[in-house]
Amino acid sequence: MAPERFRDRREAGRLLAQKLAAYANRPDVLVLALPRGGVPVAYEVARALGAPLDVFVVRKLGVPGYEELAMGAVATGGARVLNEQIVRDLHIPEYVIDRIEAEQREELARRERVYRGGRPPLQVSGRTAIVADDGLATGATMRAAVKALRQLQPERIIVAVPTAFARDLRRVEGGGRRGCLRDHAGAVLRGRLLVRKLHSNYGSRGPRVGRPRTAA
Repeated sequence: MAPERFRDRREAGRLLAQKLAAYANRPDVLVLALPRGGVPVAYEVARALGAPLDVFVVRKLGVPGYEELAMGAVATGGARVLNEQIVRDLHIPEYVIDRIEAEQREELARRERVYRGGRPPLQVSGRTAIVADDGLATGATMRAAVKALRQLQPERIIVAVPTAFARDLRRVEGGGRRGCLRDHAGAVLRGRLLVRKLHSNYGSRGPRVGRPRTAA
């Protein structure tokens, strides 16, 4: 049987929101979008749940000369995670890490300005954070986001994606078994590859963040 398809990311977000109905109209809940593809998905989730929306930007720290190999990541709120094994095995000095981190934080700040339009980031500590993306290709970005988000001390982290390979869901869910990722709002198409590329109706910049209008 052929896999189901979404018309676009907005439809995917609306369907995903149905899986998250238990979190509707709760003052402790906020929705965090991973740009760019996660923004229209998260917008629809936040609108349906009546929850505030913010972006959670993650920037990879690439190994010099092998930038596709991540030695860590930086994220919204000043969080930084490092792959200590890669740093140790490749003998990467701290001053090199600091230089690359500074470059990526500059780009992170620029992207946050674009999405937030001058608004301050939402408070995450003590709240239930629903982290939304448009899918998991390898799960690496989502895993980095979750690790970074833990440093901001939310009460609960919920990973919400409309489509993913089962193996990548297990990799993300593995954090839950360590007691950090405590819930997982699973995929609408659990374990299936989305066979058609999703197109955002918002263009490359996405909608501005803030509190979406609550659906009637």
